[in-house]
Amino acid sequence: MIVEFKQYLLKKGTVKSQYVPYYARWVSDCYSFLDLSNNILITNAQKKQFLNHMAASHEDWQVKQADTALRHYTYFLSQLLKGTAPVSSETSQKLDDIEDQMQKALRLRHLSYSTEKTYIMWVRSFYAFMRGKDPARIEGQDLRDFLSYLAVEKRISPSTQNQALNAIVFLFRHVLKKDIRNELDAVRAGQRRRLPVVLTFNEVKTIFTHMSGVQCLMARLIYGCGFRLQECLRLRIKDIDFERGLIIVRAGKGDKDRRTILPETMKDDLIHHITEIRDLYDRDRKNDVGSVWMPNALERKYPNAGKEWGWFWVFPSKSLSSDPRSLIVRRHHVHPASLQKAFKSALEKAGTTKQASIHTLRHSFATHLLEKGYDIRTVQELLGHQYLQTTMIYTHVASKNVLGVRSPLDG
Repeated sequence: MIVEFKQYLLKKGTVKSQYVPYYARWVSDCYSFLDLSNNILITNAQKKQFLNHMAASHEDWQVKQADTALRHYTYFLSQLLKGTAPVSSETSQKLDDIEDQMQKALRLRHLSYSTEKTYIMWVRSFYAFMRGKDPARIEGQDLRDFLSYLAVEKRISPSTQNQALNAIVFLFRHVLKKDIRNELDAVRAGQRRRLPVVLTFNEVKTIFTHMSGVQCLMARLIYGCGFRLQECLRLRIKDIDFERGLIIVRAGKGDKDRRTILPETMKDDLIHHITEIRDLYDRDRKNDVGSVWMPNALERKYPNAGKEWGWFWVFPSKSLSSDPRSLIVRRHHVHPASLQKAFKSALEKAGTTKQASIHTLRHSFATHLLEKGYDIRTVQELLGHQYLQTTMIYTHVASKNVLGVRSPLDG
């Protein structure tokens, strides 16, 4: 079986060829230590027992390599042992019922519509991977196999693996009502550290010259305030305080509110834009268009608040559309694709070769503030980061050395 495992690793190409013999060695050592035949799946507890034994006489990197090797082998072996039973009509009906329960559980916890779509997409992928297995018989090992499949066969990034993990864990906890806490440490992918892409001030200015209208106004606001894309799109009239030069971000990432700065150079443009959309608001009231979307239970508590000017979108869509959940026809904010498309076009016209996106403007906001000498705690508060360590990543891309260290060569 070990020979087949080595051939499998070489065929998949997920492991460099020079490391394949070491992977095979760790697997052989593990099964010898446990005194088991290598065609038997080992448990998570057995793997930990071997790794603890190995840690006493090997380097940490070797223990980690052995852990990775055993994950690959477990997936390889489970695929050989797994059957290909057809999906029965009864099982299909159960899957449909579980998908409905999943949707209800997500909405009960007020998770966003984009999260709902993403989680259900992962659940469907998980079901397809299970090849017709009865949902009542799904267990933690199936989750481990699925995540190994994503890593080995699909070669998706660790962040996407963890997104899939969160979706399936939600399914186990809130729909299947099964406890898989002991499996989580074994399947969670380690995050790789990546430095954010940052545009220079001149690059940002050049990109803005190739944008116009509402898209340019939104892009400037994202850069000038440090918004995430959805935070900009969901901005309401009442959240802009022109006198104090502040904008309140409501229900940002982690469902948290925060304050950020309103650029002085944008006040006149924003006032002009808001004056224009007031005509759209008045037309909606005259035509008795439904109220704008309200968060959580506010729509039931204050049924007329959604028709008030203060709750109106700063960036409303030009056309009406039906709410994907309630199917009520109302005016939503502009679609994110319109801004993303305009930014990508401006990026190409500006001749910028960096792999930038709308979110790059937020990275640039933080980096440029640090380069100007602003306190990192202040930047953390403006960005809405829970942990300072998250904000510290921008110190590594700032052109100004925030540590004040000089190279000995410069001396």
